[in-house]
Amino acid sequence: MARRLGPFGSLGLKGLFAATILGVVLVTALLGDAMCRVDASFQQLSARLQPPLSVGPDGVSHVLGTDHLGRDLLARTMAGARVSLLVALAGVCVAAVIGVSAGLASGFLGGHIDEAIMTCADVQLALPFTLLAISIGTIAGPSLVNVLIVLSATGWVAFARVVRAQALWLRKADFVLAARSLGCGSGRLLVRHLLPNCASPIIVLSSFAAARMIVAEATISFLGVGVPSWIPSWGSMISEGRSYLPVAWWVVMIPGGAITVSIIAINLLGDWLRDWMDPRLTSV
Repeated sequence: MARRLGPFGSLGLKGLFAATILGVVLVTALLGDAMCRVDASFQQLSARLQPPLSVGPDGVSHVLGTDHLGRDLLARTMAGARVSLLVALAGVCVAAVIGVSAGLASGFLGGHIDEAIMTCADVQLALPFTLLAISIGTIAGPSLVNVLIVLSATGWVAFARVVRAQALWLRKADFVLAARSLGCGSGRLLVRHLLPNCASPIIVLSSFAAARMIVAEATISFLGVGVPSWIPSWGSMISEGRSYLPVAWWVVMIPGGAITVSIIAINLLGDWLRDWMDPRLTSV
C-alpha cells in the first residue's frame, strides 16, 4: 500500500539541515549583542582591514576580521542578519496579506473584480523592481520602512496569482457548493472554506518569497537606496567593501557568504515544505 513520506524520512533530512542553518542565523540575529560584545558601529582606524582570527591593537579578538573603518565584521554580520530576517519576515507578511486577499477576491468573485485585480498585477509586473526601488529611495530617502514598502509592493503579485488559481478551482468544488446551498455567505465561504484549502501553497510560496526579499534588500542596500548607512546590512557591507576586495577579500566575502548560506537554507526549506505538503508524493 502506498504511503506518504513522513517528516523524518529522506525529505526530512533536507528540512532538518535547512532548519538548523536558519536556526543558527536566527540565534545570531536575536542574541548577537550578547554573543559578541563589540559594538557593530565602533570604529578603530588603527585596526582597519585586519584579517580573520586577528587581534587588534587594543587586544580585542576579531574572529572575522575588520573593515576599512576598523569595525568588527562578526558584530556587523550578526547585526546584518537581524535586518535581513526582519525585512524578510515583515515583507512576506505584508505581501501575503495583500496578495492572498486580492487572489481570493479575484478568483472567487470573478467578473470585473477579477479583471481589475489582474490588470493591477500585470501593471506591477511591468515595473522593473530596481527602478521602483531607486525611485522611492531617491524621493523618500533610505529607510527601512521604504524597503518594506518596495518589497511588499512587488511581492504581492505572486501570492495573488497562486491563490487566484486555487480559488478558481475551489469555488466549483462540491463542499463549496454544498455550503452555499446551506446559505453560507461569501465572506464565510472565503474565510472558513477557501482560505484553509489555500494554506499549503501559501506556506511554500512564503518560504521562497523570504529568500527573494533577502536578496532584494541586499541589492537595493548595495545601491545605496535601501537601509540607511548607519544600520549594518549585508548589502551595504558589500557595497562599502568592494573597493578593498583586492587587498581584503573578507570584507566582501563574509557578508556575501552569509547571504548565500541563508538563501540556500531557505530554498532547501521551501523544497522540503513543497515535497512534504504534496499529497501526490508517495512511497511504497
